[in-house]
Amino acid sequence: MAVTELGTKVISTGNNEIDKKLGGGIPLGSLVLMEGQSDAGKSVVCQHFTFGALTSNLNMAYYTTENTVKSLLSQMASLNLDITDYFLCDRMRIYPVVTTEDSNTREVFASLLDHFDHLPVDTKLIIVDSLTGLLTHGDERSTIDFFSSCKRMCDYGRTIVCVCHSYAFEDKMLIRVRSLCDAHLVLRMEQTGDRLIKVMEVAKVRNADQSTGNIISFDVEPGLGMKIIPLSKAKA
Repeated sequence: MAVTELGTKVISTGNNEIDKKLGGGIPLGSLVLMEGQSDAGKSVVCQHFTFGALTSNLNMAYYTTENTVKSLLSQMASLNLDITDYFLCDRMRIYPVVTTEDSNTREVFASLLDHFDHLPVDTKLIIVDSLTGLLTHGDERSTIDFFSSCKRMCDYGRTIVCVCHSYAFEDKMLIRVRSLCDAHLVLRMEQTGDRLIKVMEVAKVRNADQSTGNIISFDVEPGLGMKIIPLSKAKA
C-alpha cells in the first residue's frame, strides 16, 4: 500500500499527478461513491485504482456488470495496466454480475453483501462497476441499507468503491448517500473548443492529507491509460 507524507495509508492510482489531486490517494477503509456521465471515464479510473492497489501489494475483488473476465483483463492490458499475473496468482478476483429488469434489487444487494463478507480476509479493495441498473430499479430503503452495510464493512479496514451513472440518484437520495460515503468523485464530459475532454471533480475525500475539491482533466489513450491535461490546455 502507499503511505502519504503524514503517514496515512492510501490506495494509489499509480499516477502521481492524479494522487496529488486526490489529496494523496484514497485512504484505506473508505466508502467511495464514483458517479458520472456515460463515457466520462468511470471504469478507467476504477481500473487505475485496481492497478495501484495490486502493485502496492493489496488484494482486491472487482464486480463488473459491463465486462467478462476476459474483456476486463484485455481492456486493462490495452491501457498499459496489465494485471494478468495478479489474476492468475489469485490476488485479483473478477466477478461478472448479471442483472435484468426483473431482478429483485433488495435480493441482489443482499447477495452482493454476503459475497463481500465471504471474500478472503486479506481482500482490501472492492470495486462494483456499476450499480446503475440496481439503483434505478430499487427503492430508497434498500439503497440506503446497502450503502450503510458497505460503510460498516469499511469500518473494519476494507475500501469499497461503488460506481454509477449520475442519473441513478434523485437529488435527495444523492445527498443521503453522499453523507454515508468517505469519498465522492464526480466525472463528466466537457466541450473545450472542438474536442471533448473527461473531467473528474474530487468532491470529497474524508481524512485526506491534503485539500480536495480539485478538478482533474484527462484523456484516455491506448497504451497509456489516463493522461492528465493541464488546466491551461484544457481551457485553450
